Amino acid sequence: MIDKNRFNLDDLARQLAQSLPQNLRALGDDLERNFKALLHSGLDRMDLVTREEFDVQSAVLERTREKLEALEARIAELERSLAASSGESQQPQQ
Repeated sequence: MIDKNRFNLDDLARQLAQSLPQNLRALGDDLERNFKALLHSGLDRMDLVTREEFDVQSAVLERTREKLEALEARIAELERSLAASSGESQQPQQ
């Protein structure tokens, strides 16, 4: 996954270098390397996560949500059971 991101970064640096006016394109490879380094350092400072890390955390969040929903349903069931048993014990005896 990281190689794919680097490839995209390389493409972006190449496109930036090619978008320059003709007289600056003579610097070609040097400009492309500088653009790439600049883009890379800028992205590093953003503290981004990889797609793989994002997908893992999304899966963890989904499992957590499922567990939370199950626990909420269980609590509701226990509360109904408790209310029903409390109601039975509070009925007046004859």
